[in-house]
Amino acid sequence: MRRSPNGIISHLRFIARPPTRPKGVEKKAELPTTGVYYDTDWAHRPLAKFVRRVGVWGFFKPAVALYASPKVVAADRLDDVEGPVIFAANHHSHADTSVLLATLPSHLRNDLAIAAGADYFFPNKVAAAASALLIGAIPIERQKISRLSIDNSLKALSAGRSLLIFPEGGRSPDGWSGEHRPGAAFLAKQSGAKVIPVYLDGTGNVLPKGQNWPSRSRVAVVFGSPMSMSDVEDSRAFAKRVEDRVNELADEFQSGWWQARKNAHSLVTPETTGPEAGAWRRRWALGPKPGQRRSSESARKWPNI
Repeated sequence: MRRSPNGIISHLRFIARPPTRPKGVEKKAELPTTGVYYDTDWAHRPLAKFVRRVGVWGFFKPAVALYASPKVVAADRLDDVEGPVIFAANHHSHADTSVLLATLPSHLRNDLAIAAGADYFFPNKVAAAASALLIGAIPIERQKISRLSIDNSLKALSAGRSLLIFPEGGRSPDGWSGEHRPGAAFLAKQSGAKVIPVYLDGTGNVLPKGQNWPSRSRVAVVFGSPMSMSDVEDSRAFAKRVEDRVNELADEFQSGWWQARKNAHSLVTPETTGPEAGAWRRRWALGPKPGQRRSSESARKWPNI
């Protein structure tokens, strides 16, 4: 028996219609699939990891070499380090991730997950897929500590992936570093992974906050030795010790290893959080931007750090 065109259309609508529910049975709420809920497991399978390696060698390394010409200091401290570990770096720019992908030793970079802001890198499925595939990002919430953010991070570490996290929680608004939040230290406590402090210098000049296209400027990456939480430390105390070590790495880059060790022993290591002063004095204390000059009388920084 042939059906009329209207009958065929009605039949197709019936097939496409969602199933009915009995009265009194509430519809189960569907969880969102973007933001912190985005599942990134697929991006750490062999094919996706291969694509990411090709991207590092074919794009990130040439781009970073062109715009940043990074100077890598103390990479030998990572020669005998095996993952999973947690890299804790200061955060001045979106260029930070690219610079680290280009400079990390391959035995620690090839299975790396990057803790990235769910609101910025995972707002929709297209951006989420690109972030997960190209840089190995996993979503975390920056404005609050959530169970799901912790689970995503611990899941990556338990799977044997190293984790890159920026403990300040966001990019620097004025060129100075912020205080470390205890997230990286808490993950170290829960997973048993060691923390490797990293100091990045000059990335804020390559791609400062609010700028969409990079500028050429020299950058440095200083790696520290792995750190473990002691039995008498809590997460906040360990986070402060990691922050202090990043300050020492900054001093090591500016003053040299011997002077930095003397400063650390005398408890006079300059802090990368900057002076407690008004915005203009904080900016002045950073010194001139690349390409700018000051008169000899005003060339001194305030304060001397």
